[in-house]
Amino acid sequence: MAQENLSVVLHSKGDLRLENRPVPEPGPNDVLLQMHSVGICGSDVHYWQHGRIGDFVLTKPMVLGHEAAGTVVKIGSQVKHLKVGDRVAIEPGVPREMDEFFKSGRYNLSPTIFFCATPPDDGNLCQYYTHSANFCYKLPDNVTFEEGALIEPLSVGIHACRRAGVTIGSSVLICGAGPIGLVCLLVAKAMGASQVVITDLFPDRLAKAKELGADFQVTVSKSDSPQQLAKKVEDLLGVQPQITIECTGAESCLQTAIYGTRSGGVVVLVGLGAEMATVPLINAAVREVDIRGVFRYCNTWPMAIAMLASGKVNVKPLVTHRFPLEQAVQAFETTRQGLGIKVMLKCDKNDSNP
Repeated sequence: MAQENLSVVLHSKGDLRLENRPVPEPGPNDVLLQMHSVGICGSDVHYWQHGRIGDFVLTKPMVLGHEAAGTVVKIGSQVKHLKVGDRVAIEPGVPREMDEFFKSGRYNLSPTIFFCATPPDDGNLCQYYTHSANFCYKLPDNVTFEEGALIEPLSVGIHACRRAGVTIGSSVLICGAGPIGLVCLLVAKAMGASQVVITDLFPDRLAKAKELGADFQVTVSKSDSPQQLAKKVEDLLGVQPQITIECTGAESCLQTAIYGTRSGGVVVLVGLGAEMATVPLINAAVREVDIRGVFRYCNTWPMAIAMLASGKVNVKPLVTHRFPLEQAVQAFETTRQGLGIKVMLKCDKNDSNP
Protein backbone atom coordinates (compact mmCIF):
# COMPACT_ATOMS: atom_id res chain seq x y z
CA MET A 1 0.00 0.00 0.00
CA ALA A 2 1.26 3.44 -0.89
CA GLN A 3 2.43 5.56 2.02
CA GLU A 4 1.83 8.87 0.27
CA ASN A 5 -1.56 10.46 0.82
CA LEU A 6 -1.48 13.94 -0.67
CA SER A 7 -4.43 15.91 0.78
CA VAL A 8 -5.93 19.37 0.28
CA VAL A 9 -6.12 20.82 3.80
CA LEU A 10 -7.69 24.08 4.91
CA HIS A 11 -5.82 25.30 8.01
CA SER A 12 -7.64 28.59 8.53
CA LYS A 13 -9.47 31.23 6.52
CA GLY A 14 -7.49 31.75 3.31
CA ASP A 15 -4.82 29.19 4.25
CA LEU A 16 -5.14 26.26 1.84
CA ARG A 17 -2.28 23.73 1.75
CA LEU A 18 -1.24 20.51 0.05
CA GLU A 19 0.22 18.12 2.59
CA ASN A 20 0.90 14.45 3.10
CA ARG A 21 -1.22 12.65 5.65
CA PRO A 22 -1.11 8.99 6.75
CA VAL A 23 -3.07 6.47 4.66
CA PRO A 24 -6.06 5.62 6.91
CA GLU A 25 -7.17 2.11 7.89
CA PRO A 26 -10.79 1.15 7.25
CA GLY A 27 -12.94 0.18 10.24
CA PRO A 28 -15.06 -3.02 10.19
CA ASN A 29 -17.88 -1.37 8.21
CA ASP A 30 -15.71 0.92 6.10
CA VAL A 31 -13.80 0.75 2.83
CA LEU A 32 -10.49 2.38 1.95
CA LEU A 33 -10.77 4.18 -1.36
CA GLN A 34 -8.17 5.37 -3.81
CA MET A 35 -9.76 8.63 -4.86
CA HIS A 36 -10.09 9.37 -8.56
CA SER A 37 -12.27 12.42 -9.29
CA VAL A 38 -13.38 15.09 -6.81
CA GLY A 39 -15.41 18.15 -7.80
CA ILE A 40 -14.97 21.53 -6.15
CA CYS A 41 -18.20 22.89 -4.67
CA GLY A 42 -19.08 26.46 -3.84
CA SER A 43 -19.15 25.46 -0.16
CA ASP A 44 -15.49 24.33 -0.35
CA VAL A 45 -14.56 27.76 -1.70
CA HIS A 46 -16.72 29.47 0.93
CA TYR A 47 -14.89 27.67 3.76
CA TRP A 48 -11.57 28.65 2.17
CA GLN A 49 -12.56 32.31 1.84
CA HIS A 50 -14.51 32.74 5.09
CA GLY A 51 -13.54 29.89 7.43
CA ARG A 52 -17.19 29.10 8.13
CA ILE A 53 -20.66 28.55 6.71
CA GLY A 54 -23.36 29.61 9.15
CA ASP A 55 -22.94 27.71 12.40
CA PHE A 56 -20.26 25.41 10.93
CA VAL A 57 -16.97 27.03 11.89
CA LEU A 58 -13.46 25.78 11.08
CA THR A 59 -11.63 25.23 14.39
CA LYS A 60 -8.88 22.84 13.25
CA PRO A 61 -7.30 21.87 9.91
CA MET A 62 -9.80 20.10 7.64
CA VAL A 63 -9.48 18.16 4.39
CA LEU A 64 -11.86 19.67 1.82
CA GLY A 65 -13.97 17.92 -0.84
CA HIS A 66 -17.28 16.02 -0.86
CA GLU A 67 -18.20 15.45 -4.54
CA ALA A 68 -16.25 12.28 -5.11
CA ALA A 69 -15.71 8.89 -6.71
CA GLY A 70 -12.90 6.36 -6.37
CA THR A 71 -11.84 2.72 -6.32
CA VAL A 72 -12.08 0.31 -3.38
CA VAL A 73 -8.57 -0.82 -2.40
CA LYS A 74 -9.30 -2.41 1.01
CA ILE A 75 -12.49 -3.52 2.77
CA GLY A 76 -13.44 -3.73 6.45
CA SER A 77 -14.11 -7.13 8.04
CA GLN A 78 -17.91 -6.70 8.03
CA VAL A 79 -18.31 -5.38 4.47
CA LYS A 80 -20.17 -7.82 2.21
CA HIS A 81 -21.52 -5.86 -0.79
CA LEU A 82 -18.27 -4.34 -2.08
CA LYS A 83 -14.94 -5.84 -3.11
CA VAL A 84 -11.47 -4.57 -3.96
CA GLY A 85 -11.47 -3.05 -7.44
CA ASP A 86 -15.08 -1.81 -7.33
CA ARG A 87 -15.58 1.72 -8.66
CA VAL A 88 -17.86 3.68 -6.35
CA ALA A 89 -19.57 7.02 -5.88
CA ILE A 90 -19.52 8.42 -2.34
CA GLU A 91 -22.56 9.79 -0.52
CA PRO A 92 -20.84 12.24 1.87
CA GLY A 93 -23.51 12.40 4.60
CA VAL A 94 -23.51 9.40 6.97
CA PRO A 95 -25.86 9.25 9.98
CA ARG A 96 -23.97 8.58 13.20
CA GLU A 97 -26.91 7.02 15.01
CA MET A 98 -30.26 5.31 14.40
CA ASP A 99 -32.39 8.29 15.41
CA GLU A 100 -35.98 9.24 14.48
CA PHE A 101 -34.82 10.92 11.26
CA PHE A 102 -32.90 7.84 10.14
CA LYS A 103 -35.90 5.61 10.90
CA SER A 104 -38.27 7.84 8.93
CA GLY A 105 -35.97 7.89 5.90
CA ARG A 106 -34.97 11.54 6.33
CA TYR A 107 -31.48 10.91 7.65
CA ASN A 108 -30.21 14.17 6.11
CA LEU A 109 -32.01 15.99 8.94
CA SER A 110 -30.21 14.08 11.72
CA PRO A 111 -28.45 16.63 13.96
CA THR A 112 -25.45 14.33 14.45
CA ILE A 113 -24.83 13.40 10.81
CA PHE A 114 -21.22 13.02 9.61
CA PHE A 115 -20.69 15.08 6.49
CA CYS A 116 -17.49 15.27 4.42
CA ALA A 117 -15.73 18.64 4.64
CA THR A 118 -18.13 20.13 7.15
CA PRO A 119 -16.34 21.01 10.40
CA PRO A 120 -15.20 19.01 12.25
CA ASP A 121 -15.32 16.20 9.64
CA ASP A 122 -12.62 15.76 6.99
CA GLY A 123 -13.55 15.54 3.32
CA ASN A 124 -12.11 13.35 0.57
CA LEU A 125 -9.95 15.64 -1.57
CA CYS A 126 -6.95 13.37 -1.10
CA GLN A 127 -5.40 10.25 -2.57
CA TYR A 128 -6.71 7.77 0.01
CA TYR A 129 -9.87 8.05 2.08
CA THR A 130 -12.01 5.77 4.27
CA HIS A 131 -15.82 5.93 4.20
CA SER A 132 -18.79 3.93 5.45
CA ALA A 133 -19.31 1.11 2.94
CA ASN A 134 -23.10 1.53 3.18
CA PHE A 135 -22.72 5.02 1.71
CA CYS A 136 -20.52 3.93 -1.20
CA TYR A 137 -22.44 2.96 -4.34
CA LYS A 138 -21.03 0.75 -7.05
CA LEU A 139 -20.86 2.42 -10.44
CA PRO A 140 -21.98 0.56 -13.58
CA ASP A 141 -19.26 0.11 -16.23
CA ASN A 142 -20.80 2.77 -18.48
CA VAL A 143 -20.74 5.48 -15.77
CA THR A 144 -17.42 7.31 -15.45
CA PHE A 145 -15.68 8.41 -12.26
CA GLU A 146 -16.47 12.05 -13.07
CA GLU A 147 -20.15 11.23 -13.49
CA GLY A 148 -19.91 9.40 -10.17
CA ALA A 149 -18.49 12.52 -8.51
CA LEU A 150 -21.26 14.63 -10.07
CA ILE A 151 -23.93 12.46 -8.42
CA GLU A 152 -23.50 14.63 -5.32
CA PRO A 153 -24.66 17.89 -6.95
CA LEU A 154 -27.12 15.91 -9.11
CA SER A 155 -28.63 14.60 -5.87
CA VAL A 156 -29.38 18.15 -4.78
CA GLY A 157 -31.42 18.50 -7.97
CA ILE A 158 -33.21 15.19 -7.44
CA HIS A 159 -34.11 16.02 -3.83
CA ALA A 160 -35.28 19.54 -4.80
CA CYS A 161 -37.44 18.25 -7.66
CA ARG A 162 -38.94 15.55 -5.44
CA ARG A 163 -39.73 18.13 -2.75
CA ALA A 164 -41.29 20.33 -5.42
CA GLY A 165 -43.39 17.51 -6.85
CA VAL A 166 -42.08 17.87 -10.42
CA THR A 167 -43.89 15.44 -12.69
CA ILE A 168 -44.99 14.96 -16.30
CA GLY A 169 -46.29 18.24 -17.67
CA SER A 170 -44.98 20.49 -14.86
CA SER A 171 -44.00 24.06 -15.71
CA VAL A 172 -40.93 25.09 -13.73
CA LEU A 173 -39.03 28.31 -13.03
CA ILE A 174 -35.42 27.91 -11.86
CA CYS A 175 -33.73 30.96 -10.34
CA GLY A 176 -29.96 30.75 -10.93
CA ALA A 177 -28.03 28.88 -13.63
CA GLY A 178 -24.98 27.90 -11.59
CA PRO A 179 -24.08 24.21 -11.09
CA ILE A 180 -27.08 23.57 -8.79
CA GLY A 181 -29.55 25.42 -11.02
CA LEU A 182 -28.29 23.39 -13.97
CA VAL A 183 -28.66 20.02 -12.22
CA CYS A 184 -32.18 21.05 -11.16
CA LEU A 185 -32.86 21.75 -14.84
CA LEU A 186 -31.53 18.34 -15.92
CA VAL A 187 -33.56 16.51 -13.28
CA ALA A 188 -36.77 18.50 -13.87
CA LYS A 189 -36.58 17.64 -17.57
CA ALA A 190 -35.87 13.97 -16.80
CA MET A 191 -38.86 13.87 -14.45
CA GLY A 192 -41.15 15.12 -17.20
CA ALA A 193 -41.31 18.91 -16.83
CA SER A 194 -42.80 20.23 -20.07
CA GLN A 195 -41.41 23.76 -19.83
CA VAL A 196 -38.48 25.07 -17.82
CA VAL A 197 -37.56 28.75 -17.58
CA ILE A 198 -34.19 29.60 -16.03
CA THR A 199 -32.88 33.00 -14.91
CA ASP A 200 -29.36 34.29 -14.29
CA LEU A 201 -27.26 37.45 -14.39
CA PHE A 202 -24.67 35.89 -16.71
CA PRO A 203 -25.39 35.18 -20.41
CA ASP A 204 -22.73 32.43 -20.62
CA ARG A 205 -24.49 30.45 -17.89
CA LEU A 206 -27.81 30.85 -19.67
CA ALA A 207 -26.18 29.63 -22.90
CA LYS A 208 -25.11 26.48 -21.02
CA ALA A 209 -28.67 26.12 -19.68
CA LYS A 210 -30.04 26.31 -23.22
CA GLU A 211 -27.55 23.63 -24.31
CA LEU A 212 -28.79 21.42 -21.44
CA GLY A 213 -32.45 21.75 -22.43
CA ALA A 214 -33.92 24.91 -20.88
CA ASP A 215 -36.93 26.06 -22.90
CA PHE A 216 -36.54 29.73 -22.01
CA GLN A 217 -33.66 31.78 -20.59
CA VAL A 218 -34.12 35.13 -18.86
CA THR A 219 -31.17 37.47 -18.34
CA VAL A 220 -31.67 39.22 -15.00
CA SER A 221 -30.86 42.91 -14.88
CA LYS A 222 -30.02 44.53 -11.55
CA SER A 223 -32.66 47.14 -12.38
CA ASP A 224 -35.46 44.53 -12.62
CA SER A 225 -37.84 44.49 -9.67
CA PRO A 226 -38.97 41.02 -8.47
CA GLN A 227 -42.48 41.74 -9.81
CA GLN A 228 -41.09 42.76 -13.21
CA LEU A 229 -39.03 39.59 -13.41
CA ALA A 230 -42.04 37.49 -12.44
CA LYS A 231 -44.03 39.20 -15.21
CA LYS A 232 -41.28 38.43 -17.78
CA VAL A 233 -41.48 34.74 -16.88
CA GLU A 234 -45.27 34.74 -17.12
CA ASP A 235 -45.14 36.46 -20.51
CA LEU A 236 -42.73 33.83 -21.85
CA LEU A 237 -44.80 30.87 -20.63
CA GLY A 238 -48.20 32.46 -21.23
CA VAL A 239 -49.02 31.47 -17.64
CA GLN A 240 -47.25 31.46 -14.28
CA PRO A 241 -45.19 28.31 -13.54
CA GLN A 242 -46.57 25.74 -11.10
CA ILE A 243 -43.18 25.25 -9.47
CA THR A 244 -40.24 27.53 -8.71
CA ILE A 245 -36.87 26.19 -7.58
CA GLU A 246 -34.79 28.99 -6.07
CA CYS A 247 -31.05 28.25 -6.28
CA THR A 248 -29.38 31.59 -5.46
CA GLY A 249 -30.29 32.49 -1.89
CA ALA A 250 -30.50 36.17 -2.94
CA GLU A 251 -33.35 38.06 -1.28
CA SER A 252 -34.62 39.56 -4.55
CA CYS A 253 -34.76 36.07 -6.07
CA LEU A 254 -36.73 34.75 -3.09
CA GLN A 255 -39.22 37.55 -3.74
CA THR A 256 -39.33 36.76 -7.47
CA ALA A 257 -39.94 33.08 -6.67
CA ILE A 258 -43.02 33.89 -4.59
CA TYR A 259 -44.46 36.54 -6.94
CA GLY A 260 -43.71 34.37 -9.97
CA THR A 261 -45.35 31.11 -8.86
CA ARG A 262 -48.92 30.24 -9.80
CA SER A 263 -51.56 30.26 -7.04
CA GLY A 264 -51.64 26.82 -5.43
CA GLY A 265 -48.08 26.16 -6.59
CA VAL A 266 -44.84 25.31 -4.82
CA VAL A 267 -41.64 27.25 -4.14
CA VAL A 268 -38.61 25.18 -3.12
CA LEU A 269 -35.68 27.00 -1.51
CA VAL A 270 -32.34 25.42 -2.40
CA GLY A 271 -29.98 28.41 -2.29
CA LEU A 272 -28.73 29.56 1.10
CA GLY A 273 -28.46 33.29 1.71
CA ALA A 274 -28.71 35.51 4.78
CA GLU A 275 -30.40 34.06 7.86
CA MET A 276 -33.09 36.73 7.73
CA ALA A 277 -34.86 37.76 4.51
CA THR A 278 -37.74 40.07 3.67
CA VAL A 279 -40.24 38.17 1.54
CA PRO A 280 -43.90 38.72 0.50
CA LEU A 281 -45.20 36.04 2.83
CA ILE A 282 -48.82 37.26 2.84
CA ASN A 283 -48.82 37.14 -0.97
CA ALA A 284 -47.83 33.47 -0.73
CA ALA A 285 -50.30 32.77 2.08
CA VAL A 286 -53.41 34.17 0.41
CA ARG A 287 -52.56 32.41 -2.86
CA GLU A 288 -51.79 29.09 -1.11
CA VAL A 289 -48.26 28.96 -2.48
CA ASP A 290 -46.34 26.32 -0.51
CA ILE A 291 -42.78 27.25 0.50
CA ARG A 292 -40.61 24.18 1.11
CA GLY A 293 -37.07 23.94 2.38
CA VAL A 294 -34.34 21.64 1.16
CA PHE A 295 -31.34 20.37 3.11
CA ARG A 296 -28.92 18.51 0.87
CA TYR A 297 -30.59 15.18 -0.09
CA CYS A 298 -31.42 11.67 1.06
CA ASN A 299 -32.07 8.38 -0.73
CA THR A 300 -30.95 9.78 -4.07
CA TRP A 301 -27.82 7.87 -5.14
CA PRO A 302 -29.59 4.78 -6.58
CA MET A 303 -31.92 6.99 -8.66
CA ALA A 304 -29.02 9.17 -9.83
CA ILE A 305 -26.97 6.13 -10.89
CA ALA A 306 -29.98 4.75 -12.80
CA MET A 307 -30.50 8.10 -14.53
CA LEU A 308 -26.86 8.27 -15.62
CA ALA A 309 -26.54 4.61 -16.65
CA SER A 310 -29.71 4.77 -18.76
CA GLY A 311 -28.69 8.01 -20.45
CA LYS A 312 -31.78 9.86 -19.18
CA VAL A 313 -29.50 12.52 -17.72
CA ASN A 314 -26.18 13.74 -19.13
CA VAL A 315 -24.00 15.59 -16.61
CA LYS A 316 -20.79 15.41 -18.67
CA PRO A 317 -21.12 18.95 -20.12
CA LEU A 318 -21.00 20.37 -16.59
CA VAL A 319 -17.26 19.62 -16.24
CA THR A 320 -15.39 22.52 -17.82
CA HIS A 321 -11.99 22.38 -16.09
CA ARG A 322 -9.73 19.57 -14.87
CA PHE A 323 -6.61 19.80 -12.69
CA PRO A 324 -4.25 17.22 -11.16
CA LEU A 325 -4.43 17.10 -7.34
CA GLU A 326 -1.03 18.81 -7.18
CA GLN A 327 -2.59 21.95 -8.73
CA ALA A 328 -5.44 22.13 -6.20
CA VAL A 329 -4.83 25.76 -5.22
CA GLN A 330 -5.02 26.82 -8.89
CA ALA A 331 -8.22 24.76 -9.25
CA PHE A 332 -9.77 26.49 -6.24
CA GLU A 333 -8.81 29.89 -7.62
CA THR A 334 -10.47 28.99 -10.93
CA THR A 335 -13.69 28.13 -9.07
CA ARG A 336 -13.50 31.28 -6.92
CA GLN A 337 -13.30 33.42 -10.06
CA GLY A 338 -16.48 31.78 -11.38
CA LEU A 339 -14.78 30.41 -14.49
CA GLY A 340 -16.67 27.60 -16.23
CA ILE A 341 -19.20 25.43 -14.41
CA LYS A 342 -17.61 22.52 -12.56
CA VAL A 343 -13.89 22.16 -11.78
CA MET A 344 -12.76 18.57 -11.29
CA LEU A 345 -9.59 17.47 -9.47
CA LYS A 346 -7.92 14.23 -10.54
CA CYS A 347 -6.43 12.42 -7.53
CA ASP A 348 -4.92 9.35 -9.20
CA LYS A 349 -1.57 10.15 -10.84
CA ASN A 350 -1.81 7.03 -13.01
CA ASP A 351 -5.31 7.64 -14.33
CA SER A 352 -6.36 11.08 -15.59
CA ASN A 353 -9.31 9.75 -17.62
CA PRO A 354 -12.81 11.02 -16.84
